Amino acid sequence: EDIQRETAYPDGKVEKILKDGCHLIYFPNGTWKKVSSDGKTITITFFNGDVKQVMPDQTVIYYYADAKTTHTTYSDGLEVLQFSNGQIEKHYPDGKKEITFPDQTIKNLFTDGQEESIFPDGTIVRVQRDGSKSIEFSNGQRELHTAQFKRREYPDGTVKTVYMNGQQETKYVSGRVRVKDKDGNIIMDTKL
Repeated sequence: EDIQRETAYPDGKVEKILKDGCHLIYFPNGTWKKVSSDGKTITITFFNGDVKQVMPDQTVIYYYADAKTTHTTYSDGLEVLQFSNGQIEKHYPDGKKEITFPDQTIKNLFTDGQEESIFPDGTIVRVQRDGSKSIEFSNGQRELHTAQFKRREYPDGTVKTVYMNGQQETKYVSGRVRVKDKDGNIIMDTKL
């Protein structure tokens, strides 16, 4: 590095100005700061290994050395956290959060309290504020879970409902309805 000028301050800080116009400032605690020649990019390397970069567009990238986590804040307010295990979280300015887990499952947390998870196999789980849940399987089956029942809808139109008291009801496309009690005994069957 070609040093144009070096200044030592009484507080122990040392500033070096390089021939290319970059400024390097070294602090007594081991922290140092680099300012680009145009003054638009600033990198601070802290004594604990953390690194903060401020980019020309005001994006701030902060790397937490101990946690091996990068936190990027964009000028539009979007924040992205990248964890060492591969998890990525996006926090949007409107309050929505999107989490991509290491297995590539994506979970969306909406500001109204709803959640949506998209699994690598194509299964989608949506949870409403009231706790009810809908599941769309990649094979075309769907499930609805509420406080009163669990219902599975099959691609052929068959619908099976299991109520909280254990009673089961199956409605077939043909119009046939079969009802079983909690112990599996058939209590009604309208074979056509």
